[in-house]
Amino acid sequence: MHRDGKWMDVDPKVQTDQVELLRLTNISKDYGAIRALSNFALTIKAGDVVGLMGDNGAGKSTLVKIIAGNFHPTHGTIHFDGQEHRFDRPLDARSVGIEVVYQDLALADNVSAAANVFLGREMVRKIGPFSFLDHRAMNTRARALFEELKSETRPRDLVKQMSGGQRQAVAIARTRLANAKLVLMDEPTAAISVRQVAQVLDLIRRLRDSEIAVMLISHRMPDVFSVCDRVVVLRRGEKRADKPILQSSPEEVTALITGAKEYA
Repeated sequence: MHRDGKWMDVDPKVQTDQVELLRLTNISKDYGAIRALSNFALTIKAGDVVGLMGDNGAGKSTLVKIIAGNFHPTHGTIHFDGQEHRFDRPLDARSVGIEVVYQDLALADNVSAAANVFLGREMVRKIGPFSFLDHRAMNTRARALFEELKSETRPRDLVKQMSGGQRQAVAIARTRLANAKLVLMDEPTAAISVRQVAQVLDLIRRLRDSEIAVMLISHRMPDVFSVCDRVVVLRRGEKRADKPILQSSPEEVTALITGAKEYA
Protein backbone atom coordinates (compact mmCIF):
# COMPACT_ATOMS: atom_id res chain seq x y z
CA MET A 1 0.00 0.00 0.00
CA HIS A 2 1.22 3.48 -0.79
CA ARG A 3 1.12 5.55 2.40
CA ASP A 4 3.00 8.81 2.89
CA GLY A 5 5.13 8.06 -0.15
CA LYS A 6 6.08 4.50 0.87
CA TRP A 7 4.95 1.08 -0.28
CA MET A 8 3.76 -1.35 2.37
CA ASP A 9 2.27 -4.82 2.29
CA VAL A 10 -1.44 -4.97 3.04
CA ASP A 11 -2.68 -7.56 5.49
CA PRO A 12 -6.13 -8.67 4.21
CA LYS A 13 -7.14 -9.72 7.71
CA VAL A 14 -6.60 -6.18 8.97
CA GLN A 15 -8.87 -4.90 6.23
CA THR A 16 -11.73 -7.30 6.96
CA ASP A 17 -11.51 -7.03 10.75
CA GLN A 18 -12.27 -3.32 10.75
CA VAL A 19 -15.55 -2.49 12.46
CA GLU A 20 -18.29 -0.94 10.31
CA LEU A 21 -18.99 2.49 11.73
CA LEU A 22 -21.24 4.36 9.28
CA ARG A 23 -23.58 2.91 6.69
CA LEU A 24 -25.70 5.12 4.45
CA THR A 25 -28.34 3.37 2.34
CA ASN A 26 -30.21 5.01 -0.57
CA ILE A 27 -29.82 8.52 0.83
CA SER A 28 -31.68 11.14 -1.22
CA LYS A 29 -32.40 14.79 -0.51
CA ASP A 30 -34.96 16.87 -2.37
CA TYR A 31 -35.49 20.61 -2.19
CA GLY A 32 -38.83 20.93 -3.87
CA ALA A 33 -38.34 19.81 -7.47
CA ILE A 34 -34.55 19.85 -7.12
CA ARG A 35 -32.80 16.63 -6.13
CA ALA A 36 -29.51 17.51 -4.43
CA LEU A 37 -28.57 13.91 -3.56
CA SER A 38 -29.79 10.75 -5.25
CA ASN A 39 -29.74 7.21 -3.79
CA PHE A 40 -26.34 7.65 -2.19
CA ALA A 41 -24.79 4.66 -0.42
CA LEU A 42 -21.57 4.56 1.59
CA THR A 43 -19.88 2.45 4.25
CA ILE A 44 -17.09 3.76 6.48
CA LYS A 45 -15.19 1.59 8.94
CA ALA A 46 -13.29 2.57 12.07
CA GLY A 47 -9.96 4.12 11.10
CA ASP A 48 -10.95 4.75 7.47
CA VAL A 49 -9.90 8.02 5.87
CA VAL A 50 -12.27 8.69 2.98
CA GLY A 51 -11.83 11.58 0.57
CA LEU A 52 -15.06 13.15 -0.71
CA MET A 53 -14.58 15.08 -3.94
CA GLY A 54 -16.79 16.85 -6.43
CA ASP A 55 -17.37 20.21 -8.04
CA ASN A 56 -19.43 22.98 -6.43
CA GLY A 57 -23.06 21.88 -6.33
CA ALA A 58 -22.19 18.18 -6.53
CA GLY A 59 -23.95 17.43 -3.24
CA LYS A 60 -21.00 17.28 -0.86
CA SER A 61 -22.32 19.86 1.60
CA THR A 62 -25.78 18.28 1.58
CA LEU A 63 -24.30 14.88 2.36
CA VAL A 64 -22.17 16.21 5.21
CA LYS A 65 -25.12 18.07 6.73
CA ILE A 66 -27.26 14.92 6.60
CA ILE A 67 -24.60 12.89 8.41
CA ALA A 68 -24.08 15.71 10.91
CA GLY A 69 -27.78 16.04 11.72
CA ASN A 70 -28.42 19.44 10.10
CA PHE A 71 -30.79 17.98 7.49
CA HIS A 72 -33.08 14.97 7.31
CA PRO A 73 -32.74 12.87 4.17
CA THR A 74 -35.87 12.76 2.03
CA HIS A 75 -35.32 9.02 1.64
CA GLY A 76 -32.86 6.48 2.97
CA THR A 77 -31.43 5.25 6.24
CA ILE A 78 -28.42 6.01 8.42
CA HIS A 79 -26.79 3.33 10.53
CA PHE A 80 -24.04 4.30 12.95
CA ASP A 81 -22.16 1.93 15.20
CA GLY A 82 -24.57 -0.87 14.34
CA GLN A 83 -27.82 0.98 15.02
CA GLU A 84 -30.23 2.87 12.80
CA HIS A 85 -30.44 6.56 13.67
CA ARG A 86 -32.56 9.57 12.78
CA PHE A 87 -30.70 12.73 13.69
CA ASP A 88 -33.11 15.59 14.41
CA ARG A 89 -30.32 18.05 15.23
CA PRO A 90 -26.51 18.20 15.26
CA LEU A 91 -26.47 17.43 18.98
CA ASP A 92 -28.00 14.01 18.22
CA ALA A 93 -25.17 13.19 15.82
CA ARG A 94 -22.55 14.46 18.26
CA SER A 95 -24.02 12.33 21.03
CA VAL A 96 -23.14 9.13 19.13
CA GLY A 97 -19.64 10.28 18.16
CA ILE A 98 -19.95 12.29 14.93
CA GLU A 99 -18.04 15.59 14.95
CA VAL A 100 -17.63 18.19 12.21
CA VAL A 101 -14.67 20.50 11.66
CA TYR A 102 -16.08 23.19 9.37
CA GLN A 103 -13.94 25.29 7.05
CA ASP A 104 -14.37 28.39 9.24
CA LEU A 105 -13.51 26.24 12.31
CA ALA A 106 -16.03 28.15 14.52
CA LEU A 107 -13.31 29.22 16.96
CA ALA A 108 -13.41 32.18 19.36
CA ASP A 109 -10.40 34.29 18.37
CA ASN A 110 -10.16 36.32 21.55
CA VAL A 111 -9.67 33.44 23.99
CA SER A 112 -7.04 30.74 24.49
CA ALA A 113 -6.61 27.41 22.75
CA ALA A 114 -7.70 25.55 25.90
CA ALA A 115 -10.81 27.71 26.26
CA ASN A 116 -11.77 26.86 22.67
CA VAL A 117 -11.20 23.14 23.20
CA PHE A 118 -13.57 23.22 26.17
CA LEU A 119 -16.06 25.70 24.71
CA GLY A 120 -19.47 24.49 25.90
CA ARG A 121 -17.86 21.70 27.93
CA GLU A 122 -16.03 23.76 30.55
CA MET A 123 -14.60 22.02 33.60
CA VAL A 124 -15.64 23.54 36.94
CA ARG A 125 -14.61 23.17 40.55
CA LYS A 126 -16.68 23.99 43.58
CA ILE A 127 -15.69 25.87 46.70
CA GLY A 128 -18.59 25.72 49.10
CA PRO A 129 -21.73 26.87 47.30
CA PHE A 130 -19.73 28.55 44.52
CA SER A 131 -18.57 27.12 41.18
CA PHE A 132 -15.52 28.36 39.27
CA LEU A 133 -14.00 27.50 35.92
CA ASP A 134 -11.11 25.12 36.50
CA HIS A 135 -8.58 26.72 34.15
CA ARG A 136 -5.69 24.62 35.46
CA ALA A 137 -7.47 21.34 34.76
CA MET A 138 -8.56 22.51 31.29
CA ASN A 139 -5.03 23.67 30.42
CA THR A 140 -3.59 20.34 31.58
CA ARG A 141 -6.07 18.30 29.54
CA ALA A 142 -5.68 20.52 26.47
CA ARG A 143 -1.88 20.20 26.68
CA ALA A 144 -2.23 16.40 26.73
CA LEU A 145 -4.47 16.52 23.65
CA PHE A 146 -2.03 18.73 21.73
CA GLU A 147 0.86 16.43 22.68
CA GLU A 148 -1.17 13.44 21.50
CA LEU A 149 -1.68 15.19 18.17
CA LYS A 150 2.03 16.14 18.07
CA SER A 151 1.02 19.79 17.69
CA GLU A 152 3.11 22.78 18.73
CA THR A 153 -0.04 24.53 19.97
CA ARG A 154 0.05 25.58 23.62
CA PRO A 155 -3.05 25.76 25.86
CA ARG A 156 -2.63 29.44 26.76
CA ASP A 157 -1.95 30.67 23.21
CA LEU A 158 -4.59 33.06 21.88
CA VAL A 159 -6.34 31.69 18.81
CA LYS A 160 -6.15 35.03 16.97
CA GLN A 161 -2.34 34.77 17.03
CA MET A 162 -2.23 31.23 15.61
CA SER A 163 -1.34 29.90 12.19
CA GLY A 164 -3.89 28.01 10.14
CA GLY A 165 -2.34 24.67 11.09
CA GLN A 166 -2.46 25.50 14.80
CA ARG A 167 -6.09 26.55 14.52
CA GLN A 168 -6.90 23.20 12.89
CA ALA A 169 -5.16 21.48 15.80
CA VAL A 170 -7.46 23.30 18.23
CA ALA A 171 -10.55 22.26 16.27
CA ILE A 172 -9.37 18.64 16.06
CA ALA A 173 -8.44 18.57 19.77
CA ARG A 174 -12.03 19.57 20.47
CA THR A 175 -13.26 16.49 18.60
CA ARG A 176 -10.83 14.33 20.59
CA LEU A 177 -12.23 15.73 23.82
CA ALA A 178 -15.67 14.64 22.65
CA ASN A 179 -14.42 11.07 22.02
CA ALA A 180 -15.40 11.30 18.36
CA LYS A 181 -15.64 8.13 16.30
CA LEU A 182 -16.11 9.89 12.96
CA VAL A 183 -14.77 13.34 12.09
CA LEU A 184 -16.07 15.17 9.02
CA MET A 185 -13.47 17.71 7.85
CA ASP A 186 -14.66 20.41 5.46
CA GLU A 187 -11.80 21.81 3.32
CA PRO A 188 -9.30 21.83 6.22
CA THR A 189 -6.34 22.82 4.02
CA ALA A 190 -7.97 25.68 2.12
CA ALA A 191 -6.05 28.99 2.18
CA ILE A 192 -3.15 27.86 4.36
CA SER A 193 0.58 27.52 3.64
CA VAL A 194 2.33 24.39 2.40
CA ARG A 195 3.89 23.83 5.83
CA GLN A 196 0.52 24.20 7.53
CA VAL A 197 -1.07 21.79 5.03
CA ALA A 198 1.52 19.19 6.03
CA GLN A 199 0.63 19.75 9.70
CA VAL A 200 -3.08 19.25 9.05
CA LEU A 201 -2.52 16.08 7.03
CA ASP A 202 -0.38 14.76 9.87
CA LEU A 203 -3.22 15.50 12.29
CA ILE A 204 -5.53 13.42 10.09
CA ARG A 205 -3.03 10.57 10.23
CA ARG A 206 -3.02 10.82 14.03
CA LEU A 207 -6.80 10.43 14.05
CA ARG A 208 -6.55 7.42 11.74
CA ASP A 209 -3.92 5.82 13.96
CA SER A 210 -6.34 6.20 16.90
CA GLU A 211 -8.99 4.23 14.93
CA ILE A 212 -11.04 7.39 14.37
CA ALA A 213 -12.64 7.54 10.93
CA VAL A 214 -12.29 10.71 8.87
CA MET A 215 -14.24 11.99 5.91
CA LEU A 216 -12.09 14.60 4.18
CA ILE A 217 -14.06 16.98 1.96
CA SER A 218 -11.51 18.66 -0.27
CA HIS A 219 -10.82 20.15 -3.68
CA ARG A 220 -7.09 19.52 -3.24
CA MET A 221 -6.14 16.39 -5.14
CA PRO A 222 -2.64 16.04 -3.58
CA ASP A 223 -4.11 16.07 -0.07
CA VAL A 224 -6.67 13.36 -0.84
CA PHE A 225 -4.12 11.12 -2.55
CA SER A 226 -1.61 11.68 0.24
CA VAL A 227 -3.73 10.77 3.25
CA CYS A 228 -6.90 8.96 2.19
CA ASP A 229 -7.56 5.22 1.87
CA ARG A 230 -10.49 5.70 -0.52
CA VAL A 231 -11.89 8.38 -2.74
CA VAL A 232 -15.61 9.00 -3.28
CA VAL A 233 -16.65 11.26 -6.16
CA LEU A 234 -19.98 13.05 -6.39
CA ARG A 235 -21.35 14.67 -9.53
CA ARG A 236 -24.79 16.27 -9.74
CA GLY A 237 -25.92 14.50 -6.58
CA GLU A 238 -24.90 11.02 -7.73
CA LYS A 239 -22.00 8.88 -6.58
CA ARG A 240 -19.74 8.32 -9.57
CA ALA A 241 -16.91 6.47 -7.80
CA ASP A 242 -16.04 4.82 -4.50
CA LYS A 243 -12.72 3.05 -4.78
CA PRO A 244 -9.36 2.58 -3.08
CA ILE A 245 -6.84 5.34 -3.72
CA LEU A 246 -4.41 2.74 -5.07
CA GLN A 247 -6.89 1.85 -7.81
CA SER A 248 -7.50 5.41 -8.95
CA SER A 249 -5.51 8.47 -10.04
CA PRO A 250 -5.85 12.26 -9.99
CA GLU A 251 -6.53 12.14 -13.72
CA GLU A 252 -9.42 9.69 -13.27
CA VAL A 253 -10.94 11.71 -10.43
CA THR A 254 -10.70 14.90 -12.49
CA ALA A 255 -12.46 13.16 -15.37
CA LEU A 256 -15.23 11.98 -13.03
CA ILE A 257 -15.68 15.43 -11.50
CA THR A 258 -15.91 17.14 -14.89
CA GLY A 259 -18.07 14.47 -16.53
CA ALA A 260 -15.43 13.36 -19.03
CA LYS A 261 -15.86 9.94 -17.45
CA GLU A 262 -19.24 8.80 -16.19
CA TYR A 263 -18.43 6.14 -13.58
CA ALA A 264 -15.45 4.28 -12.14
